[in-house]
Amino acid sequence: MTIGTGRGVSIAEVARLAGVSTATVSRALSGRGHVSEAARERVLQAARELGYVVSQAASSLASGRTRNVGIVLPFLGRWYFSSVLEGAQQRLMHAGYDVTLYNLAGHDGERAMVFEQFLLRQRVDAVIAVALELTDAELGSLRAIGKPHVGVGGPIPGVPTLMIDDVAVARLATEHLIGLDHRRIGIIGGDRASDLDFHMPDKRLRGWQQALADAGLDPEPGLIAQADFTVQGGYAAAKQLLGAPRRDRPTAIFAASDEMAFGAMLAARDLGLDVPGDVSIAGVDDHDLAEFFGLTTVAQFPRTQGARAVDILLMQLEPSVDEAAPADTPLPYELRVRRSTARPRT
Repeated sequence: MTIGTGRGVSIAEVARLAGVSTATVSRALSGRGHVSEAARERVLQAARELGYVVSQAASSLASGRTRNVGIVLPFLGRWYFSSVLEGAQQRLMHAGYDVTLYNLAGHDGERAMVFEQFLLRQRVDAVIAVALELTDAELGSLRAIGKPHVGVGGPIPGVPTLMIDDVAVARLATEHLIGLDHRRIGIIGGDRASDLDFHMPDKRLRGWQQALADAGLDPEPGLIAQADFTVQGGYAAAKQLLGAPRRDRPTAIFAASDEMAFGAMLAARDLGLDVPGDVSIAGVDDHDLAEFFGLTTVAQFPRTQGARAVDILLMQLEPSVDEAAPADTPLPYELRVRRSTARPRT
């Protein structure tokens, strides 16, 4: 076996060793276009034997493409966003693309810097925006330089977008609690700071309200607490709800995220309350720790969301894909019942 850095080895040599055309070598190593699995394996084996490595710089100069996709997120340290990123990155890697990450969790000026400077430097072929309601100016910047883009969390006018029905998700979780004969059902929703893009917290609050109204129950203001979608925030909000006198406190809580639900479960424990004996708790996400906590939740499959966003993006990037990218794609969700919910004690 020849070991080397690839210097002096041409694509024609790889093609001769693999017994295929240079075009097939190019498709196999770039991930673009159809190549049979047998031919791809021969090309990869020949490239390994010769020590041949594709020059990304040369490829970019020839095609005008960077094989790089920018992913813009409002947070990285929260499970949902890191899971969307993981699903997208894995799908992009298998398609032969690199990822540039833009995390907007810092000061207010970072978003403007990303859309007005970084994305305009022609270093990415396309953009995936996660839970960001792009402004007309931001959309105009991307369109002006011809960057395809996909949104997760939509809708964004004129942009292919993946979105979950947040009202329906909240209704489903609340209806599960109503079906267990709970009549005092509280909610831990998002605070003002978390209600900036797409108004997800407001939609989940409306789903809770609608489910209660349909069951003839009064959505009392005293059963509403706000938090910041963190465990700590959920803990403090649950203390507020569960610290009330017994006749006033809820027998069940719907938390608008699993991380807030975890905080609520810990708060109930510290108050000497049993879950689900004294209070049932349900969330949204199906976080990796949800099964460990025994949390009833509505799964929304964020890794699949990231992978699907890439699939839609590739429809715009790859000329071999004839199918048009859909304008809006509804995302699946599923109730998963675990031991954190049960009928109230009589």
